[in-house]
Amino acid sequence: MAQAGLFDDLAPSPGALPDGLVYQDGFLSAAEETALIALMARLPLQEARYKSYTARRRVVSYGSRFDYDANELLPSGELIEELHPLRARMAQWAGVAPEALAHVLVAEYLPGTPLGWHRDVPDFEEIFGVSMGGTALLRLRPYPPVRPKREDIIKLPVQPRSIYAMRGTARWGWQHSVAPVDATRWSITFRTLRR
Repeated sequence: MAQAGLFDDLAPSPGALPDGLVYQDGFLSAAEETALIALMARLPLQEARYKSYTARRRVVSYGSRFDYDANELLPSGELIEELHPLRARMAQWAGVAPEALAHVLVAEYLPGTPLGWHRDVPDFEEIFGVSMGGTALLRLRPYPPVRPKREDIIKLPVQPRSIYAMRGTARWGWQHSVAPVDATRWSITFRTLRR
């Protein structure tokens, strides 16, 4: 493989992002990122389970959690006080009330950890996330995938301290995945409940 080919997956895809996907670098400062990573390292993270599959990423949920065995949304612990300022800032950025961000998922991706193709469960409507630590490659493809081709996939390098939103078409008409990460990455995802 030619040297340039080693980094092909880190180059952004040509063309526009799907309607409803908004991405912005530099949402957090370096100091905010450092403080949040230190906080997340102390949380009771556990391997994510999807029916009989145990994922390599570790997570903790607040507000609600989805039970993949029962296919239902269940209550979970209240959002910890230390994450209230981030939720308020995320809500302001997203143009929603902080209380509308009813579900919060903290996730840790160790080197080599992927997140497979999926759409978030239908109990949630809008999705907002911040990314910290290592860079991630977010991949998107139309849903449902009909005769999927590589050229259908949009690739978005997600930088540390960045923020994104998935609404409308990007939320419901596309699937997303995260390629295996090279360095430990953390994410905090906020979701509104579907009306």
